[in-house]
Amino acid sequence: MTTLALTVLTTTDSPEKAETLARGAVEARLAACAQVSGPVTSVYHWQRAIETAEEWQVVFKTTEARYEDLEAHILAAHDYETPEIIATPVVRASSAYLGWLGREVAHP
Repeated sequence: MTTLALTVLTTTDSPEKAETLARGAVEARLAACAQVSGPVTSVYHWQRAIETAEEWQVVFKTTEARYEDLEAHILAAHDYETPEIIATPVVRASSAYLGWLGREVAHP
């Protein structure tokens, strides 16, 4: 059986918040891995103004089967009114990695 892997991206305004989001998802087995990077500079429209902010990105590695639960976790744990949550399918990956990913996010 082939595991449909996803990378799921969100951002937040501090490295501590990013690590908390990452650790919570991995501990709950909603993601096999999460990587925090930053800071990045984000420029965006918000409430009729153009904003610029320093943010940290969190990239979660999960499966399509766990996406809904991961999204719910991010929404519950995130302090942004409208957090960025973008899922991208992994087009190719090694079979060993996909096997590990699937095992790590399997329902307990």
